[in-house]
Amino acid sequence: MLLGAFTVQPRAWAATCESSVPYVSGAGGYAQYRIPAAVRTWHGTLLAFAEGRHTTTGDSGDIDVVLRRSADGGCTWGPLQVVADGRGNTRGNPAPVVDPRTGEVVLVTTYNDGSVSEAQIMRGQVTKEQSRRVFVQRSRSDGRSFTAPREITAQVKPAGWRWYATGPGHAVAVTEGPHRGRLIVAADHSGTPRPGSADTGQEARYYGGHAIYSDDGGRSWHLGFVDESYTGRDNVNETTAAQLPGGRIYFNARDQNGSSPGNRLDAWSSDGGESLDAVYTVQPSLRQVPVVEGSVLQLQGFDAPLLFSAPSVPTARKAMALWTSTDEGISFDMLLTLSGQKAAYSDLVQVDRSTAGVLYETGTRTAYDTIEFRRVAAPR
Repeated sequence: MLLGAFTVQPRAWAATCESSVPYVSGAGGYAQYRIPAAVRTWHGTLLAFAEGRHTTTGDSGDIDVVLRRSADGGCTWGPLQVVADGRGNTRGNPAPVVDPRTGEVVLVTTYNDGSVSEAQIMRGQVTKEQSRRVFVQRSRSDGRSFTAPREITAQVKPAGWRWYATGPGHAVAVTEGPHRGRLIVAADHSGTPRPGSADTGQEARYYGGHAIYSDDGGRSWHLGFVDESYTGRDNVNETTAAQLPGGRIYFNARDQNGSSPGNRLDAWSSDGGESLDAVYTVQPSLRQVPVVEGSVLQLQGFDAPLLFSAPSVPTARKAMALWTSTDEGISFDMLLTLSGQKAAYSDLVQVDRSTAGVLYETGTRTAYDTIEFRRVAAPR
């Protein structure tokens, strides 16, 4: 039976809080924590995933996927768990989702050899084994333990693609419409220049968006829509998605240095991510957002809005803010600014019927000093 996000009654928390800090760079054996992702389980547990970067502050190297669990709505957090050990290589871009049929936590991540960079991968200067690969894990124990990573690259990465990134941030569980039970992961990739081109493939124009989906709880995966215009006008990069009322899917993406007048792109899908209703276009009401990852979440409840989180200074990663949309992503209005501090990546989660949570990178020295969890009243 399909269950909605809040069929289980919210807990009465023993304590209330506004914010907590599950990750502090330099603590717990990691030089830096980055790339937050969050979900709420059927039992009301909050799972806060991140990349634990052992010695590097870059995107490649010895990187693990780590997790902390909260049983009190994000006020306090349990011990750090290693969910996917890089063992000298790079595991990251966590995209977790709770299977709406079983309550199992499904986690999709990416991998590459720790000695290679995104630039080398985009230029095609790596082997197939060194390049970006895709893996899935699952937890049947409310996030206390996970299965070993299982590779699904052959199912979701066509020949000719070089870069590949899932999310990052929570994936989507479809609970309404003809595709009920489907799991959808928003993702991006890079293509290969045409023969004879002087391009290397590292140019931002070769970024494109796509989605992958599973109709059997994450056991098998399929490639959904693919955006591969490679025109340089709208360069779809890191992508977040939300299920709208009725089951339609909304995608919101980072525009990686495209020539369009804005840094956020969006699109909609009426068939569970298999195709887009129309191509990605600029979201004009989010032009104050810099080039960065963001997050969207459809809040639960009658007439509840769509929520978006990202920094709010067009030229800098700072001032994490929230926007709301009451027209299913057609337009957004600023709701509030969480802080004026430096800030970067974020992910949204609904804590209970009256509370939303923002898991986001922030700090005073850099935007990556900590990953903070902020509780806010869910707007209506």
